[in-house]
Amino acid sequence: MPNIKSAKKRVLITKKETVLNNDVRQSMKTAIKKVEKAQSKEDAEKLNAIAVKKIDTAAQKGVIKANARDRYKTRLNKIVNSK
Repeated sequence: MPNIKSAKKRVLITKKETVLNNDVRQSMKTAIKKVEKAQSKEDAEKLNAIAVKKIDTAAQKGVIKANARDRYKTRLNKIVNSK
């Protein structure tokens, strides 16, 4: 444990940020899984729009990097187009 007051505050802030980042990451991954499991192309396209928003949000908040964002979106588009 840290001894300095500011370091103690940073530990608390880091815990809060970690929880928020994990929530964003988990909602993004759930949206991606829904697109992958979609039965029809129409459903996949609707779910893809939602997943892309979640992916962009995660990248904007710094949870994932820009290259990862592009990679996720490309893979999703390939899945949707193959249905």
